[in-house]
Amino acid sequence: MHPFDPLHVTRRQFLGKSSLGIGSAALASLLNPRAFASGANPVAHFAPKAKRVIWLTQAGAPSQLETFDHKPGLAAMFDQDLPASVRGDQRLTGFTSGQARLPVAPSVYKFSQHGQCGMWLSELLPHTANIADEICLIRSMHTEAINHDPGMTLLQTGHQIGGRPSFGAWVSYGLGSMNEDLPTFVAMVSRPSGPTNAQPLHERMWSSGFLPAKYQGLRFSPGKDPVLYLSNPPGITPVRRRGMLDDLAALNRITLDDYQDPETRDRIDQFEMAFRMQSSVPELADISQEPAAVFERYGPESRKPGSYAANCILARRLAERGVRFIQLYHRGWDQHDKLPSGIKSQCYDIDQPSAALVMELKERGLLEDTLVIWGGEFGRTVFSQGKLTADNYGRDHHPRCFSIWMAGAGVKGGQVHGETDDFSYNIVKDPVHIHDLNATALHLLGIDHTRLTHRFQGRDYRLTDVHGHVVSKILA
Repeated sequence: MHPFDPLHVTRRQFLGKSSLGIGSAALASLLNPRAFASGANPVAHFAPKAKRVIWLTQAGAPSQLETFDHKPGLAAMFDQDLPASVRGDQRLTGFTSGQARLPVAPSVYKFSQHGQCGMWLSELLPHTANIADEICLIRSMHTEAINHDPGMTLLQTGHQIGGRPSFGAWVSYGLGSMNEDLPTFVAMVSRPSGPTNAQPLHERMWSSGFLPAKYQGLRFSPGKDPVLYLSNPPGITPVRRRGMLDDLAALNRITLDDYQDPETRDRIDQFEMAFRMQSSVPELADISQEPAAVFERYGPESRKPGSYAANCILARRLAERGVRFIQLYHRGWDQHDKLPSGIKSQCYDIDQPSAALVMELKERGLLEDTLVIWGGEFGRTVFSQGKLTADNYGRDHHPRCFSIWMAGAGVKGGQVHGETDDFSYNIVKDPVHIHDLNATALHLLGIDHTRLTHRFQGRDYRLTDVHGHVVSKILA
């Protein structure tokens, strides 16, 4: 063993080296039980309704006015200025702050009622209409962020500034793995099928932040190698790879014994996970063996690697195999102009696969303990950005209200929660903040959001920061 170097000593190393026997173990576990433990121990605070989450993240902010928030009275107000009393002190982005007018733009798409619940949904979502009785539609979501990056970062991490753990990382940290041969948290990114302005997504959206690195999401990419650098290079056999990892682990354990750094332990665990995934991931990611009826069900894009539809099939396969948190990102919802054509293309991408995923989970007995969430980072303005015509317009960012839906474990299907005003501009009933959404999702996983914490730089952090309330009205 290498000699102990007093010039490179952290507080954790000092305590680990200077304490003895059982007293050392007791002290370390009191100071930081998670750093002391070799792996995550489940911390569910009560019986969970959900074992896993599939979060269908619509990056770019879908317009609620064309999808879920029916406002028939707007037709009579076409091209009239949005009343100042409705806007109030709401700030505008740089896209529309210089406009001379803010003309009301009614949706060009029709709405109708669906399911036994009579839920109003857009004609752009005919397949989602078929699962109206399975979903809980929340029309009263709101946020502080008005631009994409801080908006998505807040949705994912509970804070507008990067650096904090994502939702999936918190779940991995709190509940641990259900399958030792697969990662606990998987992320996938799909590109839209049509021409569109797709906002970039940063890796920090599925980062572990200040949590140990082993809790970060693993991105699956389309193609032959879904996990980069997982396959052995030519000439390297599994036996040789196993020997290399054993030798590397021995070297890392020397460092671990000397410095007691949890990151070194995580590095050992990650190499072992990668070795196990060499066997489990190729079979998992190969959806070509799915029956033809499955591809037909998920729609014409489902055979294209990396499409939203293909990723939805993969999400179901991941759920079946015990992956705890599955996040699908579908980019391209940022329709500042040419919204009628742009959002039609986006809905074509997501409508049939999302509905097929929910129904397939239900038929396979997985929906009862799988929470499915669909939505973006904020909504869209009722007024037009740029020139307004009878069949063309754009919409700017709008944080005051937007719509999402949830389905599955513990969620009361066939209901609409919350209400907005006649302009879909302000919430008039049952507001739900992003912190409330996250608190509710954690609650369904059996976690009290106020108690899932991690001490970092002298402060206890949590996903919901110092906010958030469980939305009990949507629970079954």
